[in-house]
Amino acid sequence: MNGRTLIAPALILLFLCLAVAARAAETPPNIIFIFSDDHAYQAISCYGSQVNQTPNIDRLASEGMRFDRCVVTNSICGPCRAVIQTGKYSHKNGFFSNGNRFDGSQQTFPKLLRQAGYQTALIGKWHLETEPQGFDYWKVLPGQGRYYSPAFLTPDGKQTIPGYVTDVITDQSLAWLQDGRDKSKPFMLMLQHKAPHREWQPGPAHVGDLEGVTLPEPATLFDDHSGLTQAAKRATMRVLEDMREVEDSKVFDETSPYGRQLFELMTPAEQAAWTAAYAKENADFLANKPTGDERKRWNYQRYIKDYVKTVASVDDSVGRVLDYLEANDLADNTIVIYSSDQGFYLGEHGWYDKRFIYEQSLRAPLIVRWPGIVEAGSVDNHIVANVDFAQTFLDAAGVASPDDMQGASLVPVLKGKTPEDWRDAFYYHYYEGIKNTHTVGEHYGVVTDRYKLMHFYTLGEWELIDIEKDPNEIKNVYGDPAYADVQAELHAKLKELREELDVKNNTPVIQ
Repeated sequence: MNGRTLIAPALILLFLCLAVAARAAETPPNIIFIFSDDHAYQAISCYGSQVNQTPNIDRLASEGMRFDRCVVTNSICGPCRAVIQTGKYSHKNGFFSNGNRFDGSQQTFPKLLRQAGYQTALIGKWHLETEPQGFDYWKVLPGQGRYYSPAFLTPDGKQTIPGYVTDVITDQSLAWLQDGRDKSKPFMLMLQHKAPHREWQPGPAHVGDLEGVTLPEPATLFDDHSGLTQAAKRATMRVLEDMREVEDSKVFDETSPYGRQLFELMTPAEQAAWTAAYAKENADFLANKPTGDERKRWNYQRYIKDYVKTVASVDDSVGRVLDYLEANDLADNTIVIYSSDQGFYLGEHGWYDKRFIYEQSLRAPLIVRWPGIVEAGSVDNHIVANVDFAQTFLDAAGVASPDDMQGASLVPVLKGKTPEDWRDAFYYHYYEGIKNTHTVGEHYGVVTDRYKLMHFYTLGEWELIDIEKDPNEIKNVYGDPAYADVQAELHAKLKELREELDVKNNTPVIQ
């Protein structure tokens, strides 16, 4: 056998490999965006959670990139969703507060992907009040939706599906992947959960978890907000004073109005699981009726356990999606993203809910798996944001981003590179205001790696937080002479960002 005989097969094999690689490079990746509601990063074990384990979300992180500094533009459900659709801040997309109606005629990333040949689908929570546009298929919860026997809005009318909402949304999504799409086209699926939104109703598979377990309390559960402004003191989202005993803490039985309403949506097996999970603790509570600090601790334990049990079903959903992709030879060419609309307080500052620019509200989880592109198990600390998502999806799909989008594609960061012009500061703006639920004052601010400067403009208050020295964010140093230079620099940066983003001085106050 001569050398020419050996070389020829090797060249043929090389050319075949190159051809396969070229075809793969030309195939746009599929995109699955798994989006939960109010899922705090501190309730995900790969983020160091002290209260629960999330093995399937952790699996995604071990196979992709975990972002440790993903922030949001306006920490409330509907506005965050509008930002993701448009790649624009609230003042540009027109959706400032829950209860607004999204202008579906405007440019969105699903419309642009669809024009580029993607098949697009949206299943689950929408919460933008108008019919979805830019999707080949959609099935969405009306408003917040409900946990048991959820109703869905579709182009053909309303449909009620028995079961637990997280499981149902996952079932419907996998059914669309299996039988509902055109398999000759790349796809973009937005799988959007209701969970773990208030009132934190666990599913039948997990409602009995954590019996007899006491979960750790956050360091600031008993924060009295004495080091902050009136904005923090007046917020009505306190674990002790503002949680509803029946709905939030589940102190009811099947004969109460809330219990009857909920149990009517359940199967007998689901009813039995709930009764078994709550009966003994409720009886003990009603016999003893704790007060003061003891009651706050009881409320916290009931809240945090219900919350993480609700998260458990979301984690199950992530595992089912990943398993489906593996079983159907889709994993290698599908980008899987896990995120939440914003962060959430799990007792920090004595609170639940979100809205503030403080860390647990501002910061959202973000995990991206992109085989062959993203280094498995990598961690990123750039300041990234939900306003970047639209441009990221478009860039990953090879679609040009419109000039009027206000974020930046994360694709270079996902490839391990740092763009020279990447942001070193971020602008935040919450509009809903003191006349609305939870009475959190309207505010805007600037966030850097170390500092936060915020202006509660309807209350006439400023705060400056040194995150490095005060990671729990309990001391306002605005006006402290030691921070005079930092304060001046942050004021200048805030002014610069507002001008760059075209934020008008006549900022609307949402009534």
